[in-house]
Amino acid sequence: QVQLVESGGGLVQPGGSLRLSCAASALTLNYGAIGWYRRAPGKEREGVSCISSRDGSTYYLDSVKGRFTISRDNATNTVYLQMNSLKPEDTAVYYCATGRTVVAWELGDFASWGRGTQVTVSS
Repeated sequence: QVQLVESGGGLVQPGGSLRLSCAASALTLNYGAIGWYRRAPGKEREGVSCISSRDGSTYYLDSVKGRFTISRDNATNTVYLQMNSLKPEDTAVYYCATGRTVVAWELGDFASWGRGTQVTVSS
């Protein structure tokens, strides 16, 4: 059951920025964590970032720390991923996903996920 809709992907030059959005239905909002993972051809799935529903704590993949920022707007049930200083290795399909807990999310135990949005970083 897809209850998350991603948008905001596209083509950007190295060093550029994109902001991804994830529109979540009410049924997905009672989970402990929501965030973004990505999949690039020939590479393992990576959990990029997630945010805790209980206290707003955020978690980031080491390679994106300092460049990406996750946030949420509870009024609109939207989760964002601001991506700055993009690098070619950030090229991937980015998916929004929920987890029952932060730990579950980090382990890839997702409760729901979207269809993904393509991010391409190239000159």
